[in-house]
Amino acid sequence: MEILKSATAWAKAELVSTPFFILFGLLFLAASLGFWQWGKTDLAKAYIIPGLVVGTLLMIVGLGLFFTNKSRITQFERDYQANASAFVESELVRAEKTLKEYQNVVFTAVPLIIAACALGLLWFQAPVWRASLITTMAMLVVILLIDGLAHARFAKYQQDLLQAQQELKK
Repeated sequence: MEILKSATAWAKAELVSTPFFILFGLLFLAASLGFWQWGKTDLAKAYIIPGLVVGTLLMIVGLGLFFTNKSRITQFERDYQANASAFVESELVRAEKTLKEYQNVVFTAVPLIIAACALGLLWFQAPVWRASLITTMAMLVVILLIDGLAHARFAKYQQDLLQAQQELKK
């Protein structure tokens, strides 16, 4: 029963974390609106479309994660009540897969993309390119920030699952 509390606590923590994607998405949309209203230079005007795209993407990610994790809370209890051992095993498989994805995508690919965008700033001088590269880097930094914290929570959850697995085998 302790693992059910841990799983529920993890999902509720994710419900607190994922709205930050929405918040940053709204900030990018607001910035884009500001550049549209008050931007006088070519570079300021070039930020309008990238800001809209990034803001929309972050909002979609945030809403998707929010509703996915919200539905997990009730699903966890049903799955645990049906078969506690199977619940722990399936969550362990999901945890291993997710932690590998974090390692490959968030902590490897995202920094490489940020570096590529930074290098691109050396070669691309057109305002639309510069605005797009800078906006992309800003979005990826937001993703690193939020997903870095989510990774730590998920690693703790995986440890709880491993402990529960040992207890269920006794």
